[in-house]
Amino acid sequence: MMEQIKLTFLNVGYGEAILLEMPDASRQEGMFRALIDGGSAEMQEYEDRSSGRVPVWEYLRKENIGHLDLMICTHIHEDHISGMRKAAQLLPPGEFWQTLPVSFYENMRILDTSTAQNLSQDKFLHALNDYKELCIQTVKQGGTIREVLGGQSMFVGEDGYLEILAPSGREQEELEEALVELYAEPDSKKFLQKLSGLDSRMNNYSMILRIVYQDRCVLLPGDTDCNGYRGIPRNKLQSHLFKIGHHGQKDGISRKLLEMISPEAVVCCASSDRRYESAHPDVVHMLEEAGIRQYFSDCPPTAKETVPPHRALRFIVAREQPMAGEYIS
Repeated sequence: MMEQIKLTFLNVGYGEAILLEMPDASRQEGMFRALIDGGSAEMQEYEDRSSGRVPVWEYLRKENIGHLDLMICTHIHEDHISGMRKAAQLLPPGEFWQTLPVSFYENMRILDTSTAQNLSQDKFLHALNDYKELCIQTVKQGGTIREVLGGQSMFVGEDGYLEILAPSGREQEELEEALVELYAEPDSKKFLQKLSGLDSRMNNYSMILRIVYQDRCVLLPGDTDCNGYRGIPRNKLQSHLFKIGHHGQKDGISRKLLEMISPEAVVCCASSDRRYESAHPDVVHMLEEAGIRQYFSDCPPTAKETVPPHRALRFIVAREQPMAGEYIS
C-alpha cells in the first residue's frame, strides 16, 4: 500500500479542480479518489493552451483515472462546478458532497440564461442550472448525494480523513433561504437584483475542507475570503499546505489569517491573465515576506519567478515530508 497521498491541482485557467488520491484497501484499485470542484465548462477558457490549460474531463481521460469515489462542490459558481458536470458524464461519482439539503435540487427549475444582463449573471445562471443537472445525473447514475456541514468528517484508509470546517448550519440555512427567495421571485428585474446579490455572497458559503493524512494537514477553503473563517478553532486552521481562497485576490488572505494557518506552502489558483486581479501583487508580496513557498495552478506572472507551462501541479503528501510541489507538463 502506498504510504502517501497525491494532491493534484489541475490547470483549468480561472477556476479550480483538485484531484485527491489516498490509499484505501477497501476501494477500487486500493485507492480512494475525490474530485474537489471541476473548473469551468466554457470552451473559450481552454482555447489558448499555451500555459498548459486542460479541461478536467480531458485530464481525467488522458491520465486513465478509472473511478471517482467522490465529487465535492465547494460552492455554486461556474468556475468551480460546471466542469464537474461534464466530468461526471465520464466518471460517475459514488457520492456527491454539497452543502444544501439533499433534495433541494428537486425544487430548482432550469433558469433562462438569456435573461442575464452581464457576464457575472450569465455565469451564475449557468452554475445554478449545472448544479441541478449534476444532482439529477448523480442520482440517475446510481450515486448518492450527501449534505455536509461543519463538524462532519470521513475516514479514508488507515491514516487519513476529510474534515468539514464550514459552512455552519446557520450559514446553510441562510443560503437555502436566499435560493428559495430567488426562485420564488416573479418580477424579472427583482429576480436579477437578487441573483447578483447572492452571487456576490456565494464565496463565503463555500465548503472549507481539511485533509489530514498521517502528520500532514491540507486546507482547501474554496473561494472563502479572509473574513469567512470566523468561528473555526485556530488549531483546525493550522495546515502545512494552504490553497488560498478566492484565487489569491486581495481579500483572499490577511496577515492575521496567514499567521493562524502558518503554512509551509501556498497554492494560488489564479489564471495566467490574472483575471479579476487574481494572484494580487499585495498577496504575492505578503507570502514572499513571510518566506512561504508559492505555487500556481496556472501561470500568472509573479514577482520572483516564472512559472513554467504545465497541465497540473502535484504534491506528494506523506509523514514528515516537506510540502514541495511539482509542475507536470
